[in-house]
Amino acid sequence: MARIYPICSSSGANSTFIGTRGHGILVDAGCSFRALKNALELIDTRFDGIEAVFVTHEHSDHIKALEQIIKHTKIPIFMSEKSAAAGMQKGLIPEGAQFYNPRDGYKSAHFEVSCFNTSHDSADSVGYKIRFKDEMFGVCTDTGFVTDETEKALLGCKTVLLESNYDEDMLRRNPNYSADLKRRITGMQGHLANPDCAFFAEKLVKSGTRNLILGHLSRENNTPATAIGCTKRHLEQCGLTAEKDFTICAAPVVTEGEYIAV
Repeated sequence: MARIYPICSSSGANSTFIGTRGHGILVDAGCSFRALKNALELIDTRFDGIEAVFVTHEHSDHIKALEQIIKHTKIPIFMSEKSAAAGMQKGLIPEGAQFYNPRDGYKSAHFEVSCFNTSHDSADSVGYKIRFKDEMFGVCTDTGFVTDETEKALLGCKTVLLESNYDEDMLRRNPNYSADLKRRITGMQGHLANPDCAFFAEKLVKSGTRNLILGHLSRENNTPATAIGCTKRHLEQCGLTAEKDFTICAAPVVTEGEYIAV
C-alpha cells in the first residue's frame, strides 16, 4: 500500500516520507536527525530503508538533518549544485559533501522522481513529482506563485502536498513581522497564500487529484482550520464535494504517526 507521511511541516521544519511501511524516500530533512529517526520509527522504518533524500532548497527548515544523514548513513542525497553551494557557504552543509543532481532524475525498481522549478528566494528551489508503483505524488512548497512548470508537473497527480502558507489578513495584522518580511513572504519569490493554494487546488482536483495535503503553514499567520476552510470552500463553490471528489487535510507541524494511504 502506497502512503505519504508528512513528518513535519511548518515554517520551522519540513520533511515528507513517501513509500510503504519500512521502505521509501524523503523529500527534505528539515527537522533534527533524532526527530527524523523517531518519526520514521513510528511507521516501522529505519534509515536503512530510505532509498534517497530529495532536497527542495538550502533553507535550514529543509536541510537541518542533512549533516547527520551524511555523517551516519550512506543514503544518496539529491540537491542542486547551486543549493548545495549556498548551503555550504552558510555553514549548513559540510564542505565537500557530494550530491546528485535532481534534474538528472531518479529511477529505481520502485520509484521514479523528477523535479520542477519553483519561485522562491533561495539559490535554486524545486518541487518534486514522484511515481511510486502505480501512483503519482507531488510535493510543492516554498513558492511565491504556481509556475507553469509546476502546474504541468502536478496536474494529474493523485496526491499532492501543496503549500498553503499564510492567511493574508493574519499576516497583515501581525505586529511581530516587519514590513520587509511581509513583502518577502507575499512576493513572487515568497510563499503561497491560502487563496492561491485554493485556486490551484481546483485545477488539481479537476485534473484527477483526490488527496490534498496543505503544507508549510505559518504558525503565526495561519491555522490548519483557516487553510483547510479556504480551499474547501472554494472547491465546494466550484461544485466539488469533499470525500467524494477530494479529501483534504493539513500536514502536522510534528507527526504523531499519521499517514495517508493511497
